[in-house]
Amino acid sequence: MNFELTEEQLAVRDAARDFAQTELLPGVIERDNKQEYPKEQVKKMGELGFLGMMTDPKYNGGGMDSVSYVLAMEELSKVDSSCSVIMSVNNSLVCWGLEKYGNEEQKEKYLTKLTTGEHIGAFCLSEPEAGSDATSQRTTAVDMGDHYLLNGTKNWITNGGTASTYIVIAQTDPEKKHKGINALIVEKGMEGFVVGKKEDKLGIRGSDTHSLMFTDVKVPKANRIGEDGFGFNFAMSTLNGGRIGIAAQALGIASGAYELALQYSKERKAFGKPISQHQGIQFKLSEMATNIEAARLLVLQAAALKDQGKNFVKEAAMAKLFASKVAMETTVEAVQVHGGYGFVKEYHVERLMRDAKITQIYEGTSEIQKIVIGREILKD
Repeated sequence: MNFELTEEQLAVRDAARDFAQTELLPGVIERDNKQEYPKEQVKKMGELGFLGMMTDPKYNGGGMDSVSYVLAMEELSKVDSSCSVIMSVNNSLVCWGLEKYGNEEQKEKYLTKLTTGEHIGAFCLSEPEAGSDATSQRTTAVDMGDHYLLNGTKNWITNGGTASTYIVIAQTDPEKKHKGINALIVEKGMEGFVVGKKEDKLGIRGSDTHSLMFTDVKVPKANRIGEDGFGFNFAMSTLNGGRIGIAAQALGIASGAYELALQYSKERKAFGKPISQHQGIQFKLSEMATNIEAARLLVLQAAALKDQGKNFVKEAAMAKLFASKVAMETTVEAVQVHGGYGFVKEYHVERLMRDAKITQIYEGTSEIQKIVIGREILKD
């Protein structure tokens, strides 16, 4: 498979790199400390087209391919994973799902605002008792004729407090199990919809993660995505693409930590020479670089297959499984290379280490990825 990047892809990568360094890096430590949502940075991301990269231009999107998207995700994640997860959810889980499965009225009403950042989207699948087991939805959407009556709780929702448009997965017919689940578009401000407290998290502290409560929320039938009972398939299909975005985020976290460790090792001296000249440090850097390149190839392969319209389920799961593992291992070693300096916030690597862990959990845990991979290779 040819991974030579086109001029357009390289331009996207360079633009994302410049944006990350000039707009995201200043204040990133302070935003993390204060758990401050990057409002101005997200606004600029929307203006530059980072929030609807793969969406058709007729809906105000960038019309770019998945490879360009993962290149941008990597660059932003090197600096600020809170911004990149906001970008990932809006692109992969909300815009992509609406464009592929929504009707024209839904696209005109919601998608055209989501792609520009005028509105931010949230994808609402996880519940207190339904995380990895997405078939066990306790949130219900009772069919009332011209509308659904939505009741239940969602948790761990990225963009939960700042979103305007929410795609909510809910059970309509329990007897049909996963075939009785629907995906509904819910708007902030609908009566009975309450945003719960913001979670105090280990990492990605700038992004807002909330629980959401729905009490007799009237959702018009026109807001259902796809046919009745399509919700579970919608969620699984959307998550397959979302895994590529999170794999790219993990890759970016690893790359960012490696670049900081490499730079520091050339500057820090011990025993009369830069520590990069010591074999023990060279071994660490060599392993980091090798693992990052392997992860990058897996991520690009999954993105390229998606762009070609081929089955990418196994490759996306492999990319997320491996890249998230590399992110954890690389950030831990980057802290080690920095020594005591790595343990303080000023040098960034401790934040990257904290951010890395979530990539092994959200949008399908590493254990779920192994199940997905296992099923796919047994099909083959």
